[in-house]
Amino acid sequence: MDKANILKGGEFLIKETEAKDIFIPEEFDEEQQMIAQTCEDFLNAEVFPILDRIDSQEKGLMRELIAKAGELGLLGISVPEEYGGFEQSFVTSMLASAAMGSGYSFSVAYSAHTGIGTLPIVYYGNEDQKQRYLPKLASGEWAASYCLTEPNAGSDANSGKTNAVLSEDGKHYIMNGQKMWITNGGFADVFTVFAKIDNDRVLSAFIVDAKSEGIVINTEEKKMGIKGSSTVQIFFNDVKVPAENLLGRRGQGFRIALNILHMGRIKLGGTVLGAAKRAITQSVNYANERKQFGQSISNFGAIKFKLAEQVIRTWVTESAVYRVSKNIDDMIGILFEEGKEKPAATIDGIAHYAIEAALLKVLGSEALNYVVDEAVQIFGGMGFSAETDVDRAYRDSRINRIFEGTNEINRLLVVETTIKKALKTGFDVVRFADSIIKNLDEAGDMTIPENDYYAEKRFYIKNFKNTALMLLGALSDKFNRKIITEQEILMNISDIIMMIYGAESTMLRVEKLEKVHNADVNILKDILDVYVYDSSCNINKSAKDAANSFVEGEELAIMHDRIDVFTNHSPVNVKSARRRIADKLIEENRYCY
Repeated sequence: MDKANILKGGEFLIKETEAKDIFIPEEFDEEQQMIAQTCEDFLNAEVFPILDRIDSQEKGLMRELIAKAGELGLLGISVPEEYGGFEQSFVTSMLASAAMGSGYSFSVAYSAHTGIGTLPIVYYGNEDQKQRYLPKLASGEWAASYCLTEPNAGSDANSGKTNAVLSEDGKHYIMNGQKMWITNGGFADVFTVFAKIDNDRVLSAFIVDAKSEGIVINTEEKKMGIKGSSTVQIFFNDVKVPAENLLGRRGQGFRIALNILHMGRIKLGGTVLGAAKRAITQSVNYANERKQFGQSISNFGAIKFKLAEQVIRTWVTESAVYRVSKNIDDMIGILFEEGKEKPAATIDGIAHYAIEAALLKVLGSEALNYVVDEAVQIFGGMGFSAETDVDRAYRDSRINRIFEGTNEINRLLVVETTIKKALKTGFDVVRFADSIIKNLDEAGDMTIPENDYYAEKRFYIKNFKNTALMLLGALSDKFNRKIITEQEILMNISDIIMMIYGAESTMLRVEKLEKVHNADVNILKDILDVYVYDSSCNINKSAKDAANSFVEGEELAIMHDRIDVFTNHSPVNVKSARRRIADKLIEENRYCY
């Protein structure tokens, strides 16, 4: 791999990427496609026929499905071979997550087991812990759960009160406390529990046997969606946890939780893809079948708009997800070559892309929200009926904006982490912003390139980046350390950064398909055209909303002028472009992108 061409986390804002240097989903090899097919076959055979039984939480059913997935090897994709897994690349694990993402409540249980349930032991466990737990977790003999959240410790996880005190003989930690919203908690055999030792300021992590004396598991929560997944409160009453079950070092728990959250966020961006594609297929199936005024409703422009926009948001998310997934694999490889052990290289490689993880969690969850909302709308009254799967899809999708840190928290993280990384890497956003505000020439040639499709798109995206950097610098200069209190402005800028990453990832994917794979990309250019054009309009508003909130007088007038220049875009016939996107979908009668 060429280290010079691998973007570090957040660098997409200040550096350009060549299409040849990214990974796109069209490049999955035969083995990866077989893994995805195995996931899809499992859902078709074991999950989709019994969705109502799953949602009724039939006793033992979800646990049985986890075991069956383990028998097929689907629980060990990220587990090292010496512990019964397959240790596939991050890209492959993301593909499996996306394939399983259409499984409604089962996908939640699967993700919790294979991700936050198992990976803390993979990445932080010592050899004894790995030998004791990972083979049984990879096979499905045991199911895993992750216990972090408490009644008064949600986004502020480190404020948790669960406590562990070492016994006088040093053999056990005596644990007391309460955890809530614990996925898989009702049937898990193994918990990863976060607690403070003695009066420590920060958390430690423990591997806890679910059958330990003193553990009380509450009844299942009644939820809006993901009804088939187990969600419970768990009480720890003088639970004896063997001292050798401390996971990692004392006080390392918060770091473990944070790094596992980075992984969970980025995986969620992939998981929503399966759900979105299934909902789009259901939408176009119904639109082709449903007749009004003597014709299928798929003939109507209003429906074509919805179908096309469903495709656009899904395709953009997919482009971004696999771009950063390969970046993570490459970074893991670099860190491993530099001498880090594989678990440390993996967790550090994922953490390196914390900005992208946060923005993809938001981008993906909100794309799916749009897709399922419009699916219900396309189904009309039938969409509001529990007889259809889009009812289930709509309710199940809502949790994704809360899972793995709320979208509000993640939006704030995008900007805060971007500013910190800029300072750390020596990129002076304040000076950059000041130079643009005072002299537009600092931003480069403002003439829109003609007769070069990709040069034109790069021009727009570079200007979007200039908009974000200008605002970041001006905001940093005005508020300095108090910047985190300006949450409304930060979320405006975060939205801009998300659109930039989505637009650039989509452009690079289309360009690589055309120039490297010689593919016909005419319809895909429609997706890119609409997304970049819409982004120019949306960035203009978000940028002006931000500027209006902290700039005044002549400086505000200049900044508005710069924003208008940076978001200027040639006209695009979005109606015709969307109709072409929808017509292909309608003709295929399934998600075909």
